[in-house]
Amino acid sequence: MPFTFHTHSGQFCNHAHGTLEEVIESAKSKKFHTIGLSEHIPRTRAKDLYPEESHLTPPDLFELFENYVEEARRLKALNENKINIIIGAETEYITPEATSLIEELRSKYSLDYVVGSLHHVKEIPIDFDKETYQKALDSCGGDYNELYSVYFDAQYELITRIKPEVIGHFDLIRIFSPKSEQSLADRPEVWAKVQRNIDAAIKYNAIFEINSRAWKKGLPNAYPLKDVLQELINRGAKFTISDDSHGPRDVGLYYSNLFEYLKTMNIKTLSYFVKDSDNDVLRCVELTDALNHPFWTLNGYNQN
Repeated sequence: MPFTFHTHSGQFCNHAHGTLEEVIESAKSKKFHTIGLSEHIPRTRAKDLYPEESHLTPPDLFELFENYVEEARRLKALNENKINIIIGAETEYITPEATSLIEELRSKYSLDYVVGSLHHVKEIPIDFDKETYQKALDSCGGDYNELYSVYFDAQYELITRIKPEVIGHFDLIRIFSPKSEQSLADRPEVWAKVQRNIDAAIKYNAIFEINSRAWKKGLPNAYPLKDVLQELINRGAKFTISDDSHGPRDVGLYYSNLFEYLKTMNIKTLSYFVKDSDNDVLRCVELTDALNHPFWTLNGYNQN
């Protein structure tokens, strides 16, 4: 303890910084017990490349992903008994056809886990910048109810088709919405989809991340925001914590805020994964009384 299961590096992600080894070294220096590596699964269409990827092609992304897995395994072996390293990937679910690719790569590279994340609505990125987010909203007739509904319907397909071990930034769709439009609980049709998705993930024992990167984006709390997080608590969900780091400087980013958020929401038990070396099986371990773990004080995250 603690841990993060959502990380990126500039070595394998063009909008991040630093090397994968530097990310791991940063986690070690901050006394992390576990780090999950989760570089993005490659996209297959040139039209889905981001501006910073203009020098790349989809085949380049596939080569980059293979290099990532190779480097991750090298670093895991190098750091045996120093930090628990779990090797996974974060989904790119732009169209339903992505399902077969995600499963293919999970099998081909024997990935330990998958972070199930949605970054697009109607094939338009929602977390790139405000202007692109507005395009996604415009594609839904400027209606936030429709925007949220399309997002949560696509997320439901991702959850039920892929069954990702970790549900990534559950309500990312609120990243650039104005404060007046951020509430989900008072939107009956949308809220029913939120509850449906939560239940679908709980059914196969998924873990929901509480993602501290939301503060970097100016949101009032981590993903998920309080209304959804309270519903997750009410429905008996399991939680882990993630920084969604995009380089070594981001490891543990806003974990002081995260500590306070967990305390405010009375979340005392957190889950993390370990990989049993003798039988190569991924196990979920629960850390009870998590807020009293010495890590928080050691790193100055607990200011009490």
